[in-house]
Amino acid sequence: MSIHYVCRHCGTKVGSLKQTVISTRQLGIHALTEHERTEMVQYDSEGNITITTICEDCQESLQRNPDFHQYDYFIH
Repeated sequence: MSIHYVCRHCGTKVGSLKQTVISTRQLGIHALTEHERTEMVQYDSEGNITITTICEDCQESLQRNPDFHQYDYFIH
């Protein structure tokens, strides 16, 4: 099983973990609401998990341009 972190704004691969066993508590998924989990966490048929996050570049852009928060994708 692999866990992949991908930026939800630009699609950049932020990082990956290769784990055979890991709990949702260790990943912090337990702290998400059901809506956030549905929106941010995807599972594939092989048991891999993709978690959407925000990369450093997009975070900096959001800090410089707060109006970007209204867009799902602001980097094209």
